Amino acid sequence: MNNCSIDRERLAKGFMRLCEIDSPSRQERGVADYLTKVFTELGAEAVIEDNSAEKTGADCGNLLIRFPGTAAREPIFFACHMDTVEPGCGIEVLRSGDIFTSLGNTILGGDDKSGIAALIEMMAVLQENESLYGPVEILLTTCEEIGLLGAKHFDAKRLQATYGYALDSTGINRVIVGAPAANRLKIQVHGIAAHAGLNPEHGISAFCLAARAIADLRLGRLDEQSTANFGLIHGGVATNIVPDLITLEGEVRSHSLQKLDEYTEEIKRAFHKVVRGGTTQAVGVKQPSVDIIVEMEYPAMHIEESDPVLARVRQAGEYLQREILFQVAGGGSDANIFNSYGLKTAIIATGMDKVHTTDECLDLNDLVSLTELLLAITLVAPSP
Repeated sequence: MNNCSIDRERLAKGFMRLCEIDSPSRQERGVADYLTKVFTELGAEAVIEDNSAEKTGADCGNLLIRFPGTAAREPIFFACHMDTVEPGCGIEVLRSGDIFTSLGNTILGGDDKSGIAALIEMMAVLQENESLYGPVEILLTTCEEIGLLGAKHFDAKRLQATYGYALDSTGINRVIVGAPAANRLKIQVHGIAAHAGLNPEHGISAFCLAARAIADLRLGRLDEQSTANFGLIHGGVATNIVPDLITLEGEVRSHSLQKLDEYTEEIKRAFHKVVRGGTTQAVGVKQPSVDIIVEMEYPAMHIEESDPVLARVRQAGEYLQREILFQVAGGGSDANIFNSYGLKTAIIATGMDKVHTTDECLDLNDLVSLTELLLAITLVAPSP
């Protein structure tokens, strides 16, 4: 490990090159083709594209890259997602010393190309130094940013490793060991349309019904384990028509499945109560109603302190004489899905900062630090 020197400039250029390849969700083909070429040139035993695009609607599938390793050690996998949020097309990376940003009218793309760049450099260093390391699998998913779709449609039986690391979080020297489950809600409130100027008394505003329901709800942080939010609302036809349909979309998250169910039911009851209160007594008159669709977006993840996946990263941190912080997070990622498949997956922070904004930035020193940690995880692990 001491002789495994990271090429900072190669790492920097590789990161910038990746960021400038457009790959918004469902349009990952360009970066997938580029990464197929890069990992093949690095000596990958296989680069496999699955058929998940049939289910996700992406222009390519997930990529599974295999390196056989050079020693009889326990295999591991690393996972990143290839897609980015919008605005993510036409990215131009600005470098000021060791700091990377975009021009400011797009994101940078460090989420999640910082992780991919570190993996490319890791494999380059391993090959250059003819290092002894066990089998490595790299899983690159599509459509993570729009519901973890690539991971949800990946066949976990394809992986040889039984545990691994998703490189996808802010900060550095930080490992996420727990994340909440989430329910996605789509609520359609049906009122009764009427002309807002001629006979408004004949209508029942779906907007007012929805507003009363939301006003009765607890939103934001509900307790130390749970949150709830409504982020989208749309409906109505014109200002002179009492709106007969309002659609709201929101979510509930919790580390406790019991609380997740309880808070979801609380929201459902609030809307049903308001709609019942808005009914008319006239026989034969259309009545207001509500349709509520609840879908589990992702399950909770929880990794025990004694799990091998944490023992391995802990050992790598000790080797580097570096303090690794083990934390519970409030967001979901592909790791939630992998853990639900029985693949113990911890999340490693990549140094990215201010993600999902046009102020996004990354420090090259953090990217080097990440690559060092990945190398240590790969090299230091004991033989089976």
